[in-house]
Amino acid sequence: MEEKGTISIHTENIFPIIKKFLYSDHEIFLRELVSNAVDATQKLKRLSSLGEIKNELGDLTVEVSFDEKEKTITILDKGIGMTAEEIKKYINQIAFSGAEEFVEKFKDAKDANEIIGKFGLGFYSAFMVAEKVEINSLSYLESATAAKWVCDGSTEFEISDSDKTSRGTEIKLFINEESSEFLAKARLEGILKKYCKFLPVEIKFGTAEESVPDGKDKDGNTQYKTVTKDNIINNTKPLWTVAPSELKDEDYLSFYRELYPFSEDPLFWIHLNVDYPFNLTGILYFPKVKNDFEVQKNKIQLYSRQVFITDEVKDVVPEFLMLLHGVLDSPDIPLNVSRSFLQADSNVKKINSHVTKKVADKLNELFKKDRKGYEEKWDNIGLFVEYGMISDDKFYEKAKDFALLKNDEEKYFTLEEYKEKVAPNQTDKDKKLVYLYATDLGKQDAYIQSAKKRSYDVLVMDRILDNHFINMLEQKLENTTLVRVDADTVNKLIDKDEKVESVLSEKEENRLKEVFEKAIDKKDIVLSMQALSPDEMPVTITLPEFMRRMKDMAATGGGGGMGMMGNFPETLNIVVNTNHSLATKIINAKKEENKIKLAKQAYDLAMLSQNMLSGNDLTNFINRSVELATQ
Repeated sequence: MEEKGTISIHTENIFPIIKKFLYSDHEIFLRELVSNAVDATQKLKRLSSLGEIKNELGDLTVEVSFDEKEKTITILDKGIGMTAEEIKKYINQIAFSGAEEFVEKFKDAKDANEIIGKFGLGFYSAFMVAEKVEINSLSYLESATAAKWVCDGSTEFEISDSDKTSRGTEIKLFINEESSEFLAKARLEGILKKYCKFLPVEIKFGTAEESVPDGKDKDGNTQYKTVTKDNIINNTKPLWTVAPSELKDEDYLSFYRELYPFSEDPLFWIHLNVDYPFNLTGILYFPKVKNDFEVQKNKIQLYSRQVFITDEVKDVVPEFLMLLHGVLDSPDIPLNVSRSFLQADSNVKKINSHVTKKVADKLNELFKKDRKGYEEKWDNIGLFVEYGMISDDKFYEKAKDFALLKNDEEKYFTLEEYKEKVAPNQTDKDKKLVYLYATDLGKQDAYIQSAKKRSYDVLVMDRILDNHFINMLEQKLENTTLVRVDADTVNKLIDKDEKVESVLSEKEENRLKEVFEKAIDKKDIVLSMQALSPDEMPVTITLPEFMRRMKDMAATGGGGGMGMMGNFPETLNIVVNTNHSLATKIINAKKEENKIKLAKQAYDLAMLSQNMLSGNDLTNFINRSVELATQ
């Protein structure tokens, strides 16, 4: 038999489109051809299980090889094979799916859809790298005649009888000059390991050498010899395809190390296994999330029937869940013709919602089952939970019961628990609940200690997203505001309309203010005299909560006009405690220069407590401290 014909297509220009534009990355030609070979093998196994094939199937390994001299790459399977008529039907009629007939024929067989693969455009990805493609195939059907199909990338083909004697299909690509990079062992093996490392049929790529024990020497030491074996590049039964009941913790940890060999072990994981209303399997791991969450993203790998698709899964999982690591596998996620980009349809949205729900359920389960263990993990998962609560209202509604707030004593509280704890002592004159927080326990210690003298509690809010989280809490929590512990003097952080009388007269206060104005000599400050407790600092420097928050938001990429807030000059509030003994000492100092020196020292001390003293000002402060100490 010999026949010539024209490939049935709708436009003469489809080949240039396939070669240049159909796929974003030319390397996936190998993924398409190998996954087609696996589909053909799976079909054969399915037919055998249904009793359609009586003979032994034998070795079903898919083999990938290349010949650098001949400039060819060959993909060989021992699967279902094709007759000449099937080649014409499935290969020549672009985008026709042979799977439709297969489904119809075995529609009553259990899980028939599971092993359906599509022929058509996936095969034609070969022409992105090949100037000519040959197909040699022998169908599993008894008395079938082997067929050979040849095409040089035009719309013309030749089909003829073949001398192939073994069942299956061999596809040979004659690589074009521009694609010679693919005629290298390392390049091909890298592609295979990227896309095919979990395919359900063994993929052989050449051979590999391995050292194996070979007896012992006279001293009892183990001897080794080098043996050559088939280089099987894939694990045919990855963990997500195994029932959770058959797995132990070490299995999950071992698989995580296989996926992320240079990462710390995860905190815990979720094994997904859904078959209604969509099919979804996978394992999602909770990593130890660092404060730089951009580093953590794009670690979830998406598969379709164990074929790697992408690690950009933003349409399948919500943004905040991209901090998780692991694998998702679903045949129901629609892909465009190249299998490379997700389309947002109803199934994707259902999967998105389901994954979010499963994550929330897992966290809630851990919280209720082992509160202490959950608290120990909180520093690593808190950022993730905050991210979810900020970005997803449905997740917030679930997470509000297991999200924790941590105070400076490293005690943890749910949102409701914390409200009950601080309400009696941290409610202001307008009946508003005030949560105090610190972003740096070391730098803000003086302010924290002042708050503690009044039995106020101070939360720790030092994560990268805490500025956004604080704003969200103020929107969600009724009649509640959050104020940084160094945003004002302690008596004004929670204004209870309590007045403290000053030991200085009005005249003395005015004189004290004049001295400090001379000592500070700066325009970008607001200087005020306030009667505080005598045991408070003599001088306190604060930045108003609104201004501080806007600058913090700008620093972490706040939207709108916040970006320019980072460039605004800071207007500092300088509060002099008129009831501190130093205030009286300054007033009573006989020389003006001594008054100014003491005021300057108190101001610099306040600057130092805010980590705002540096350079020449710091040197002068040290020298002045020595001078005052020796007087």
